[in-house]
Amino acid sequence: MKSNLKTLDQLIEETYGKLGSPSRNKFEWGAQLFKISAMIKVARLNLMLTQKEFAIKCGTSKYAISIAENNLIEIRISTLQKIVELGLGGRLVINIKL
Repeated sequence: MKSNLKTLDQLIEETYGKLGSPSRNKFEWGAQLFKISAMIKVARLNLMLTQKEFAIKCGTSKYAISIAENNLIEIRISTLQKIVELGLGGRLVINIKL
């Protein structure tokens, strides 16, 4: 009996195309932004801070934190750096793969 089950990678490729295609690149970019947003929100909640309290700790606005957590627009690297370094006590590291 043949299975109709597909892997997640197969479904993504069928829906958005192969790696490197414009539609797949757009999907991958959105997926990365979503992951960053989710990590920021989980980290803030783990600190048991409101968005306003977290914004003060980060040296930014509640609006910027809301935007970052809800992936409404692309976050500026400088804002992300404030969130990671001032708000979370971490270090922002960016890698470029060619």
